[in-house]
Amino acid sequence: MAAQNDGSHSHIAVPISKAPPATFFDATQWRVLYAIMDTVIPRIIPVTDGIVSDEKTMDDHGRQTISKDVFESHFQQMQSCLVTPPSREAFAAYLSEKPSEIEDFRDHLVRTLMTISPDARKQLGTVVYLLGTKFGSYALTGQSKPFYELAGHGREAVLRSWRSSRLTAIRALAKSLTSIATKTWVQTSPLFRELSGYVDVPDDYAEKRAAAAADEKTPAEFTFKQFYHSSSSDGDGAQEALVMDTDVVIVGSGCGGGVCARVLAEAGHRVLVVEKGYYFPPSQLPMRSDTAETNLFLNKGVISTDDNSVSAVAGSVWGGGGSVNWGVSLQTPGYIREDWASKRGLGFFNTPGFQESLDRVCNFMGVSDEHVRQNHRGQVLLDGAAKMGWKAKVTPHNSGGRDHHCGHCHLGCGSGGKQGPAVSWLPAAARAGAELIEGFEVDRIDFADFASGKKAAGVTGKWVSRNAQGGDNGPPHERTVREVVIKAKRVIVAGGTLSSPLLLRKSGLANPQTGRNLYLHPVNLLGAFWKEDVNPMDGCAISSVCTTFENLDGEGHGVKLEGTCMVPYLIYSSYPATSGLDFKLKALRFRNMNAFICIPRDRDTGYVYADSKTGQPRVAYTPSAFDRAHVLEGLVALARICRATGAEEIQPFLPNVPPFIVASTSSTATNNVTSGKEKDAEDERFEAWIRHIRRVGNPATTAPWACAHQMGSCRMSRTAEDGVVDPSGKVWGVAEGLYVADASVLPSATGVNPMVTTMAVADWIARGIAADLDALRELGSKDNTTE
Repeated sequence: MAAQNDGSHSHIAVPISKAPPATFFDATQWRVLYAIMDTVIPRIIPVTDGIVSDEKTMDDHGRQTISKDVFESHFQQMQSCLVTPPSREAFAAYLSEKPSEIEDFRDHLVRTLMTISPDARKQLGTVVYLLGTKFGSYALTGQSKPFYELAGHGREAVLRSWRSSRLTAIRALAKSLTSIATKTWVQTSPLFRELSGYVDVPDDYAEKRAAAAADEKTPAEFTFKQFYHSSSSDGDGAQEALVMDTDVVIVGSGCGGGVCARVLAEAGHRVLVVEKGYYFPPSQLPMRSDTAETNLFLNKGVISTDDNSVSAVAGSVWGGGGSVNWGVSLQTPGYIREDWASKRGLGFFNTPGFQESLDRVCNFMGVSDEHVRQNHRGQVLLDGAAKMGWKAKVTPHNSGGRDHHCGHCHLGCGSGGKQGPAVSWLPAAARAGAELIEGFEVDRIDFADFASGKKAAGVTGKWVSRNAQGGDNGPPHERTVREVVIKAKRVIVAGGTLSSPLLLRKSGLANPQTGRNLYLHPVNLLGAFWKEDVNPMDGCAISSVCTTFENLDGEGHGVKLEGTCMVPYLIYSSYPATSGLDFKLKALRFRNMNAFICIPRDRDTGYVYADSKTGQPRVAYTPSAFDRAHVLEGLVALARICRATGAEEIQPFLPNVPPFIVASTSSTATNNVTSGKEKDAEDERFEAWIRHIRRVGNPATTAPWACAHQMGSCRMSRTAEDGVVDPSGKVWGVAEGLYVADASVLPSATGVNPMVTTMAVADWIARGIAADLDALRELGSKDNTTE
């Protein structure tokens, strides 16, 4: 069955999967949880003299009220700062919207809770159970009644007390619940979508699709192998495992697997690529964000570290992370290559051969900065850095040397202009004869024992068909499930940093380094509001970078400053609003906002391991004081950049840090002396605010931390004691046939967006495997000739 693009220029919406049964909580627990969600995002009603006139909300115990004068003040503010402000009626409806009354909100809340570990879900269940009792509520809130019986402002007072609690666990609980509520609401609120100006599909979608259709590099269609029927079964009537044979099986279709597939197929070897995710053509992209989480990302959205300090996103779709990343294509910095060569004994990183691999992958994808257009935040970073005397530059992109001004690529690239694995590497591999399987999850790597030791002999896994409508959701009993055994001369594991080490361990490889040495590039964010409409979804998520702070310790550790993707759920899930009203107002000002990130080259590491109940990845990682200090310097630098470029309000995403609101230019200044005094006072006020940021800091478990770059969990090393794979990518302890070729093999954090480095390393590894197979083929040919 082929996953076909219908060739039209209209967008095809992908239906979201049905929410699973919510039986893990009882009715009282759900009542408490909904009350918490409705406190983070409250129903807000304007009243006169404390009298509620709307009968619909009169009996809503959790509502919050504001005076008519306060309502009018906020309404007038929105009229002045929004290009298309809401009517008074629409504004009132927006403020009075209640999350728990939105069916999509309730469904997606269930999906979100299903993504957290069973242990974490059990802990949350205990908390909401206690809050549903008088005794438990008193212990957690100081109020001797269940949480859901508290009045709206009383509930919010409880949340404020949790956020400032002396107990780290309580602050972390408030952070998690707030993030779940805000993220889910901006994804599902119809009024947020209507009034904020955010759209799931770009306004110029049809034009971009038409341009892609006219381009000779229009993304290819794929034909995937299917296994619906078998002529044999075992004694119980179950179908026997299907057995296949190939030269190389590649587990994973992302940036490492895609490159390996093309290199080896074009070298004339039989290649089979298996991927547990499914393919979605550009006509189905970008997706609505809640649908995208379910279909495009590992763990159906986010993986939180064990202490909830960092929220990590990783692709799990045909094309892997390269299908959902933002296209930034920076080569490995020279000082990183020198570090890997001199300190880690991996000399080839400093050779012309590795530079050839870097250039080769960039040339194939058409990496260039020539056609990168700056959006508002990209220009802010360039202009602000210039005003501060700092270094900044345009970021190159893998857009085939063409314009690709797309702000939705995190949700899938609708134009097909981003030359990720599903658009470039995998079609090239298929044209060279590679075979492809989607919906195939590998259970184990198979081995055979030889005189020289253990040798990889293939993989065994399960294939799950699409459903009757061609989608990738629905219960397994409504879809075909087949066990498939793939015999191969070489096995390449390229499932990504969070999944590859788990497969090695599940296959019986007990190297203690497997899963360790995990780097995450954990980022903090800073947002700023401008008076004008900055159209935050316009253009590339990241189009420029400031590099002045990349080496703060003299050892290559520091931060790079970049813009970030403005898909609302990524931004507002971390926004440190002071109240529910403040959050709703800031969300409504979406089109006046841009956000930026500080990407550290983290020195200190964590590890990934399998959940004992589900087998899914669990991540143990806490941003260290060393790395947090560098990120804090980046936040301060971003604040200076935003102020220098005219931002009206600047907000680091940190708890207990108020926004800096720029004073309006005085209209009463009559001479330069007066103006100078005002400027000095404003400068001092700003510096006092900066000092406050430094005092508060960015705590590990209560500040929002995010991660889109995972590296190092199967790191490359010169000796077996120090890593998981040798300099050729071959797994230590396996005599022959098993390789890893993805970001997990990187020796340490790259300090830059790691796509190009990952691809170059995969190119290096794949070419070595191809040469090895060529020699094996040559030897076999000679043996046959001799015979």
